[in-house]
Amino acid sequence: MQIRGIVLLAGMTINTVNLLAQDVREAYNLSNLTVQGTARSMGFGNTLGSVGGDFSSLSVNPAGIGVYRSSEFSFTPSLRINSATGDYAGSTSTDNNARFGFNNLSLVFTNAPKGPRYDKRSWKAVSFGIGMNKVADFNRNYSYFGKNNTSSASQAFESDANWYPTDALTTDPSNALGSIGYQSYLLNQNLGNEFYSVVPYSGGINQMKSVEERGAINEIVISLGGNYKEKLLLGATVGVPSVRYKKTSYYTENVASGNTNNPENFSSFTYGNKLDISGNGVNLKLGAIYKFSKFFRAGIAFHTPTFYSITDEFDPSMTSVVNGQTTILNTLSGGGLIHNQFDYRFSTPYKAVLSATIMLNTFGFITADYEYVDYSAAKYYFSEGHDLVTGQSFKEQADAINREIGKTYGGVSNFRLGAEGRLGKFFMVRAGFGYYGDPYTSYGKSVQPAAYTTERIDISCGFGFHFHHFFTDMGYVHSMYQGFEQPYAVDYSGVVSGPAATVPTAKMNYSLNNFAWTIGVKF
Repeated sequence: MQIRGIVLLAGMTINTVNLLAQDVREAYNLSNLTVQGTARSMGFGNTLGSVGGDFSSLSVNPAGIGVYRSSEFSFTPSLRINSATGDYAGSTSTDNNARFGFNNLSLVFTNAPKGPRYDKRSWKAVSFGIGMNKVADFNRNYSYFGKNNTSSASQAFESDANWYPTDALTTDPSNALGSIGYQSYLLNQNLGNEFYSVVPYSGGINQMKSVEERGAINEIVISLGGNYKEKLLLGATVGVPSVRYKKTSYYTENVASGNTNNPENFSSFTYGNKLDISGNGVNLKLGAIYKFSKFFRAGIAFHTPTFYSITDEFDPSMTSVVNGQTTILNTLSGGGLIHNQFDYRFSTPYKAVLSATIMLNTFGFITADYEYVDYSAAKYYFSEGHDLVTGQSFKEQADAINREIGKTYGGVSNFRLGAEGRLGKFFMVRAGFGYYGDPYTSYGKSVQPAAYTTERIDISCGFGFHFHHFFTDMGYVHSMYQGFEQPYAVDYSGVVSGPAATVPTAKMNYSLNNFAWTIGVKF
């Protein structure tokens, strides 16, 4: 297990801080959860802390199961249409993609006495629920491109190569950037035997990065709860989330038109990386809802950290054209590079939710949630042993990454507001709004390579028909946020081909659209 080499390939970074960058971002991706369950809950902004009676609420406040008065089965197919616009070095690009999936599959069994039995029993209803809620969706495409004459990503290969003796660059088992740059002829040596990049960036090079992300976190939900004297609702959920995430990225440089300063006849290179993350975890959610009157109720919930066992797999690749010669490196048999696999444990932050609902008699409700998440509390746990390249213990590396997480992220306050109105006996309309705070500290935004997102805004709406034994709902959520990313970072202490330079930053504008349709029966 070569942690340094794996992280280098994933993040294309080489100084001490940047060795941790990919793992720090991965910690946020695994911890940033928003329930995307039923179409009904999506319609009023997933404001689920004190409404109840919806299976999605079991992943927010499990006390919501106490609202059920009958057993229920439902499922929710969805369509996600995403758009990303990237601005980089004065150029703009747009990517779109659409993916079909399932947000929710649920079954609730309820024991609710009626008549004289209802009057005699303190527990007015007891329910058991089992099913699946989607709590994160990673599907998106984005890209950016532009012309740059101040730096090159090949300088990261150069700097890394100057860490090693020359003979180690062809035998290093870590697939470190220096070895890849050397084998693909992107590096040459000066009279002092120092490596330098052959890319003539000062005359202008075209740079482009494209990324395709796929996957989700789907949580198996096992819940038990009830209604005590129509006043206190209590519930508990054991969550078993499953992570599946695939990211394929390609970064390309080629000589720009009009660049005449190209003494070593460089044409182009494309560095690729395929990242595959899979794993399973477990968590516990506890919640309570108290009905102060028939017009007002409030809820509180606490989520323990999710404890994951995860496997990361990395497959790097390189294609270069230098002096008319094409070189291809990959992890296929005889391709010169090796497949990397890394097994580890990870825990997400805890979460707390406070909520309140105003009931408008039989006409509907207005509800609000406040959610607090401390992303700095996410932690990695690596196995025993030592890195063969650096000699550092895996525990020391995990501790270093965890310290970086603690400095990069902070506590975040999220707010949700939703409403549902009943029009007639069976028809309901819904609307919602969500604000999700920026988790990055000022330090986190300054760390290179810049790769952070700002706060997110959700706007939602929906409608539904609820009959005695059958119901169907439509929901829509439009999400907007910005991201900032630098395609590479360089430790210029190991660079001889040019002075320290500022790497351009890509500004990304994301627009995510989620359509869902729930079909359910009561029995």
